[in-house]
Amino acid sequence: MTTDLTTTAAAPPDIVPIQRRTLRLLFSTQIIGGIGVTIGIAVGGLLAAEIAGTAVSGLVLSASVVGGALLAIPVTRIITRHGRRPGLAFAYGVGAVGGALVVLAAASGSIPLLFLGMLMFGGGSAANLQARYAAVDLAAPDRRARQLSLIVWATTVGAVAAPNFAALADRAGGGLGLPPLSGPFAFSTVAFLLAAGVLLLLLRPDPLLTARRLAAAGADPATGPGGTEPAGAVAAGAGAATPVKLPAASSAGRGAGLRAGWLAVRAQPAARLGVAAVAVGHLVMVAVMAMAPVHLRDHYPVEDVLPVVGLVLSLHIAGMYALAPVVGWLADRLGRRGVILGGVGMLLAACAVAGTAGHSTFRLAVGLVLLGLGWSATMVAGSTLLSESVPDAIRPNAQGLSDLLMGLAGALAGAVSGFVMQWAGYPVLSLLAAVAVAPLLALALRPVRPGAPDEEGRA
Repeated sequence: MTTDLTTTAAAPPDIVPIQRRTLRLLFSTQIIGGIGVTIGIAVGGLLAAEIAGTAVSGLVLSASVVGGALLAIPVTRIITRHGRRPGLAFAYGVGAVGGALVVLAAASGSIPLLFLGMLMFGGGSAANLQARYAAVDLAAPDRRARQLSLIVWATTVGAVAAPNFAALADRAGGGLGLPPLSGPFAFSTVAFLLAAGVLLLLLRPDPLLTARRLAAAGADPATGPGGTEPAGAVAAGAGAATPVKLPAASSAGRGAGLRAGWLAVRAQPAARLGVAAVAVGHLVMVAVMAMAPVHLRDHYPVEDVLPVVGLVLSLHIAGMYALAPVVGWLADRLGRRGVILGGVGMLLAACAVAGTAGHSTFRLAVGLVLLGLGWSATMVAGSTLLSESVPDAIRPNAQGLSDLLMGLAGALAGAVSGFVMQWAGYPVLSLLAAVAVAPLLALALRPVRPGAPDEEGRA
């Protein structure tokens, strides 16, 4: 299997080094941001349970997801008007402020401050998720899924290791006088600030603004000089979208916002499938993963639970990110729809295995790995399908809408999971998560016309 993730087929010569530099920089900041997000999530449920109780802990965790979702609105506006660089840096900055507020909440025992801090902490996740779209701006059609998946995969480097450093960060925070379980959030604050600074200084030229300038000059980076489709583009899943009456790029930049994205998604069946795959995959992942640490807490002594949680979550995150390049390659070769269906199958298997794990930590870990793989398949294939199924001028708006819906779906799962966990237990929670996959399965199995974007991608 050969996957050249930095070559843009038939693109203008100056695009190749710009895209290669963009991918390298995004890869680096994803590592930093991934550490920041994951080390906080690893202890977030436990800290919330200590301050607010088990039932409310799900609501506290969902605040982070809601924050990331709501930030999609201002971040989309910034990106649409000014480019990827300031939008991503803004999101990381908000996440850094949130991490600092969580530390203050732990020190004061304030539940409202904890909610506010976790709400803003979602900025780190929002930035990490939005970064994957920056990899597509200058990508050729036959490389889109692979280059997007490369940025998704980059999170692995930091995210897999981060939960295992949670105990170390907690001890270091204790040495500095911070309350128990707050040290990881202090570390997250530093990581987010570093990622924001690197992007502001080095993400030049901005990939989205560069793509717009090339399009205005008649050299579309996705098709090559003069708008000619590069060889293999159709085979790679580049299908043309049906013309849709949408606001012009300048109008979208001034205020059409997410409404323009909604019009674009509603008009394209392929775009609807892409949005649904991302949202449902995230909902199921959050529902099953969020309560796993609480489930483990019921079976281990307090002094042993953090190392076990760190190991299990590391395996889960490895499932989410480690094979993302393979998922991207499959999506380019076999088609986006087929990979989405494969992700649906893995999500269902994950719910079955994790929900029946009982006292078996090994079985729970296997279920969470499958959960991560299902999330990866729906995220990579769904995001790529959405990006190539809407007009270029409205693409950031549709992408922002997708992340907003994804975040809200995850927030719903997080909010409900704590109550279901307390009243009915982890097996029932996993069963309900499996039921939530059914609408996506029905949508993915719907017949589509030949040549539609979600039916292409076969080499």
